[in-house]
Amino acid sequence: MGKKLPYTPNSKIRSALRQVFLRSRERAKTLKDNKYCCERCGIKQSKAKGRVVKVEVHHKSGINWDGIFDFVRERILDQKDMEVLCEECHEKETAEN
Repeated sequence: MGKKLPYTPNSKIRSALRQVFLRSRERAKTLKDNKYCCERCGIKQSKAKGRVVKVEVHHKSGINWDGIFDFVRERILDQKDMEVLCEECHEKETAEN
């Protein structure tokens, strides 16, 4: 097994965000609004045996992964900005902010 990194690798961040996206209401609505059809060729998603066709949601403007990784590291995973609180104190602190 490899050496454990002192930080969360980009692959783990990307995987977690992908899971959020795959379960998002926005993605589901995009598929539903387009009736599960490709917007370019019009082919419809199918699960029929021997005729399986999958459609996927594509980001037209792309995804700036480096910017996302930087944001996550600076705003969510920065240990200097973390403290350990009991549940009660955490609720109070969250309510105040």
